[in-house]
Amino acid sequence: MARDRIGATTKGWQRLTVSLAANAADVPHLDAHRARLTDLLTQVQTLGNQQAALAASKQEVTKQFQAALAEAHTVAAFLRSGLREKYGKEAEKLVEFGLRPFRGIRRKKEPDAPGPTPEHPVVKADAGTSDPPA
Repeated sequence: MARDRIGATTKGWQRLTVSLAANAADVPHLDAHRARLTDLLTQVQTLGNQQAALAASKQEVTKQFQAALAEAHTVAAFLRSGLREKYGKEAEKLVEFGLRPFRGIRRKKEPDAPGPTPEHPVVKADAGTSDPPA
């Protein structure tokens, strides 16, 4: 939408400069500014064309970049797999390559009986506080 507004604006500037050139005898005091607007209009059009070309180039580079990233991920996964095959999945040598060796599955210990909760703490009676028989 912004490009449409720029196009409409530049077309308006073109119409203005053409009309000013056609009526140069009536407005001779505006001739220098009309020439400046004509130069600026040419510059804006040139820069707009460059911008469009660079946008297309950027899109192509982005496609190439994404393809290279995808291939690099594939090759890196292949290499990691090869290292695990060579040294074994549990070898500590894998750490040297930035890989984690398999060290077993850690399972959560399940409690045998429900433990104390913050609402119901377990209170133990202290055997040493009672009076000894006399």
